[in-house]
Amino acid sequence: MTIKPNKAFNDLPLLPPKESLVETISILKQESKSAVALAELKGLTNTLPNPNILINVVILEEAQASSGIENVITTQDKLYQALYAKSAKPDVATKEVLRYREALLMGTLLIKEKGFLNTNGIITIQKELEENNAGLRRLPGSALVNDLTNEVIYTPPDNFYTISDLMKNLEEYLNDDHDDVSPLIKLAIQHYQFESIHPFYDGNGRTGRIINVLYLILKGLLKEPVLYLSSFIIQNKGDYYRLLQEVRTKNNWEDWILYMLKGIEQTAQSTIEQINKINLLFNETQKLVQEKLPRIYSKDLIEQLFIHPYSKIEFLVNNLGIERKAASRYLNGLEEIGILKSQQKGKEVIYINTKLYNLLKKG
Repeated sequence: MTIKPNKAFNDLPLLPPKESLVETISILKQESKSAVALAELKGLTNTLPNPNILINVVILEEAQASSGIENVITTQDKLYQALYAKSAKPDVATKEVLRYREALLMGTLLIKEKGFLNTNGIITIQKELEENNAGLRRLPGSALVNDLTNEVIYTPPDNFYTISDLMKNLEEYLNDDHDDVSPLIKLAIQHYQFESIHPFYDGNGRTGRIINVLYLILKGLLKEPVLYLSSFIIQNKGDYYRLLQEVRTKNNWEDWILYMLKGIEQTAQSTIEQINKINLLFNETQKLVQEKLPRIYSKDLIEQLFIHPYSKIEFLVNNLGIERKAASRYLNGLEEIGILKSQQKGKEVIYINTKLYNLLKKG
């Protein structure tokens, strides 16, 4: 069935929108709250014994949640097994979530190396997500449809040159530091614009959510990708799509930007709580090992158990520079005092940091 393009929605305005629409009193008040929460998160991240503890956890959580928005469902256990157990044979959904993880890591590296995010970089991220070279859309007929009613909700631009021009405009907006609009407000604006351009055949939602995290790093608001908005969007999914549409149909920038700013504030606060819980558990684990296994104790050893909630002998061998027999003895000793629990996976043994795993599972 060929869907006739909706001319009213095909004419997507260039950025930026009028400042009077995006800098209302309500928006500026909420932006201040969101900025405070984000700054606290950035600072608190430095209190972790090793930032990779949080980075590894958050990236997997974001990958799982973002893919869940697109109805790609897997479990945390399947993700860890796929990452750490050689014998694991991940299902299609798990592979797809892990591709999101790789795309986010790739994008983070790209931002840090280049100091900007352009259209080619965004295409590279989408390519990693979807494992194809389709690039920007060249064929008409794309439309966002209500799954229940089959009603066409929105028809994005469907001309390749228009899409290219809109992406060029978005690229300039992402990297422009000369205006006075807060980066957090601009994050909400650019996310709306990217999703409305809908530049790819597949993966627009997940690519857009990766851009959100990268934008915060690009603007120096975070050092690492430790804020994931996908859980907030899942919890408020109806509002997310409704408010996106209201910008298109009613020019209702205020409610959309407030939604995104509140998402940043709430997600930052929940991540702060998570950091505090991880720090507390780390200190408790440290103390227990010092008391029960003083001969093997080292802070580096405890860090490994938290960087990799699913651990194994080769991690300790490679990262601590110890022999396999010593690594095996360490892990078995940690299991005996209740910190780890072993599982046989094929020919290898995986050791799970159970308290950390349960903490992460609860979010």
